[in-house]
Amino acid sequence: MADQILWVHGDCLSPKNPALIEYPNTPAIWVWDDELLKEWQISLKRITFIYECLLELPVVIRRGDVAAEVLAFAKEHDANKVVTAESPSPRFDNICDELERTKELEIFEVEPFFEYSGFIDLKRFSRYWKVAQNYVFD
Repeated sequence: MADQILWVHGDCLSPKNPALIEYPNTPAIWVWDDELLKEWQISLKRITFIYECLLELPVVIRRGDVAAEVLAFAKEHDANKVVTAESPSPRFDNICDELERTKELEIFEVEPFFEYSGFIDLKRFSRYWKVAQNYVFD
């Protein structure tokens, strides 16, 4: 039984995820977002990369509707709180709204990899990296 569970998502797939650091022995879940995979047509190469990152994290891996799976996981662990790291994604806000209907939500701030206020197309890592490398290696 845990008072809280962790929700790990694609915008903080790191062992340095602040939620994982703050709650190191807490049950954690990752959900392959069926809707997002279909909508963004994510490549097998990127899916493989994400999966390899997940293998380094203490998470249970599921698939389906993210909010529904996170809530089911919380119920399995009798948790009344979901802990996660922030994300700039509008989908993240919608999922959080869904979770907050029945659970307390704690969101940790994530230190950005680099400071940038412009638009970056996040559907392809190469487009992200093309912008990021100008700031990271300066």
